[in-house]
Amino acid sequence: MNAIDEMAAAQGVAYMDGTYMPLAEASIPILDRGFLRSDVTYDALHVWKGRFFRLQDHIDRFRASIAGLRMALPHTDEELIGVLMECVRRTGYRDAFVMVMCSRGVQPPGTRDPRLCRNRLYAYVTPFLWIANEEQRRDGLKLILAKTQRIPAESLDQRIKNFHWLDLTMSLFEAYDQDAHTTVLPLADGTVTEGPGYNIFVVKGGALATPDRGMFEGITRRTVTEIAADLQMKCEIRPVRVEELDDADEMFTATTAGGITPVSSYNGRPIGDGRPGPVTRRILDLYWRRHDDAAFTTPVAYDD
Repeated sequence: MNAIDEMAAAQGVAYMDGTYMPLAEASIPILDRGFLRSDVTYDALHVWKGRFFRLQDHIDRFRASIAGLRMALPHTDEELIGVLMECVRRTGYRDAFVMVMCSRGVQPPGTRDPRLCRNRLYAYVTPFLWIANEEQRRDGLKLILAKTQRIPAESLDQRIKNFHWLDLTMSLFEAYDQDAHTTVLPLADGTVTEGPGYNIFVVKGGALATPDRGMFEGITRRTVTEIAADLQMKCEIRPVRVEELDDADEMFTATTAGGITPVSSYNGRPIGDGRPGPVTRRILDLYWRRHDDAAFTTPVAYDD
């Protein structure tokens, strides 16, 4: 690459329906239903120390989301992986946040029939993304229970990753109005679901619990349940009542964008002694150790 290309790559790289380009130059047609109707699915991955974490698991989940929205792409798994690898290689990032998307595409004039669209593949790579800043990762997040309810699974299958984020976004305003960092959204039945971009775990008596419906089934969430099994620690995937959060010994979030983040305050009150608890710290440590395990990682072939 020349100096200009290297500078552009330093800001991120995108793949837009067959073409690689600097992220700053990437755009989608204004008539793409992914923009007009949020008719799009995606998956978020990360690269750590030059290796993709759980790459095939993410590809499998992306495939399931595409099928769930009755879309299709002509790419094989190897071709999809090749696109993501090439985006990372072009940036040279050793720690990266990676997005891959399938949009419904542009519908022909005079129709709203989604079957007539050619589905499009988009992807981009940026430096690794943390959902919380350094202080929040060290001291814990301030979390509140939102009044905004999560879109119910009867309306939209939350296991299909999507950009229907207005319920999540509006809940964040509630948090900011209360000098908190983030939220967890309830359902009408008195159970909780997830927060804006992450799953949630509650710790009580050394046992873990995480909601079983109304939320996206994250790869980081899956990794936590596997770590708990390795530790012979009880971890239940089940309905989690709002009242359980009031009584929790510890809480933490789980997401691709930053991994495990402690929660130290809930609805304005400290959880435990107001510091990240021992179970959270143990899970966090083992989560990052998995990034050094070849069984969970795939190396990127950089130029150097």
